Amino acid sequence: MPSLFRVFIWGLIVSFIGSLPLGTLNVAAMQISIQESVMHAIYFSLGSLTVEMIYVRFSLIGIDWIRKQKKLFRWMEWITVAIVFALAIGSFAAAMMPHQEKNVMLDNHIHRYLLGLMLSAINPVQIPFWFGWSTVLFTKNILKPLGSFYNLYIIGIGLGTFLGNLVFIFGGRVVADKLNTNQNMINWVIGGIFTITAIIFLIKIFMKKDAAEGLKDIGVS
Repeated sequence: MPSLFRVFIWGLIVSFIGSLPLGTLNVAAMQISIQESVMHAIYFSLGSLTVEMIYVRFSLIGIDWIRKQKKLFRWMEWITVAIVFALAIGSFAAAMMPHQEKNVMLDNHIHRYLLGLMLSAINPVQIPFWFGWSTVLFTKNILKPLGSFYNLYIIGIGLGTFLGNLVFIFGGRVVADKLNTNQNMINWVIGGIFTITAIIFLIKIFMKKDAAEGLKDIGVS
């Protein structure tokens, strides 16, 4: 039992810390919490972490196959960059339009859980991240190739991601209150965050620090 609890805690801690840097999903959750509601942002986060948990589960049983999909990861990366830039443009457009308070990319009737599923599904950054950590935990004999270990590990990952997203969701509400719900200012700030995030993604791609390279660097046999 202590071993199972330990792998659960490792999954939770690594996932929580990994969710804190600025990214497409946590910033989008923050914007949804500001412009819609905390509940909608929670739905979005649940959708995104559902895909993450599925990716991790498949990665544990299909590492060799996934490592070979370099072209797929490269296309997914460029699609992710395009979406982040579109979110940035949508925020800037909303800031400049007097009657448009919401990011045009989020101004739709898609259920926020489904939207979280879709955006997370095309985000390849999490795949090499979890390959790397899973490899380390296997090496340290913390994670073992048993269904019970996999299940507790994935549950810990899901909970850690959710707690990390809550920091952005409720932090976004605090920022909105500090700005006295000035939607134009909020859209400018979030647009700037999305722009910085997209630029960071581009730098990583051109420096070959992308998902495909990340998979290549992980010495899993």
